[in-house]
Amino acid sequence: MLNVEIRRPRIEDIKELNSFFRIVITDTFIKEGLGEKLNDINDEVKDKEKYLECDFESNGEERYFLIALDDDKIIGSIEYGPASDLICNCTNNTFKELIEVGTVFVRPDYQRMGVVNLLLNTMYFTLQSKGIEEFCLDSGYISSQKIWKKKFGDPNYLLKDYWEKEHDHMIWRIKISDLVLG
Repeated sequence: MLNVEIRRPRIEDIKELNSFFRIVITDTFIKEGLGEKLNDINDEVKDKEKYLECDFESNGEERYFLIALDDDKIIGSIEYGPASDLICNCTNNTFKELIEVGTVFVRPDYQRMGVVNLLLNTMYFTLQSKGIEEFCLDSGYISSQKIWKKKFGDPNYLLKDYWEKEHDHMIWRIKISDLVLG
């Protein structure tokens, strides 16, 4: 049984978190059949490293991460921050004022064990405590889209073949009050 602790990252977690990002992103690209897209993998990892740096530099004001640990090993992450340029552009700035929840990652060997639900529920309560009532979330990963559709229903925006044929992009707008928390 997992002994999961969810907390804010600390400076001493940066190296492990950056390694964690690379492991999860590389694994996801491989599972999506995109493992040869090394530049895209590296760009995605760098984006997440920048988001983490922004969290530390702003003391959680610009970006706000939570991490999940099992016996001091980082097994999951989630963060929120401003809606990405991708979301703003694809929604004609309809979601520009929303915060985006993202970097919802779980180590491959800990997937399908409820870690995402723990991270999401903790994030929902964090957002509510800050007076944030809704957020947006997007995904270009087919495997993640299945999870988000199950949790949040059909996306508000479905961008067919956005990345390449058969690789759509989906964007959701979610009201926390519509979610079953717990």
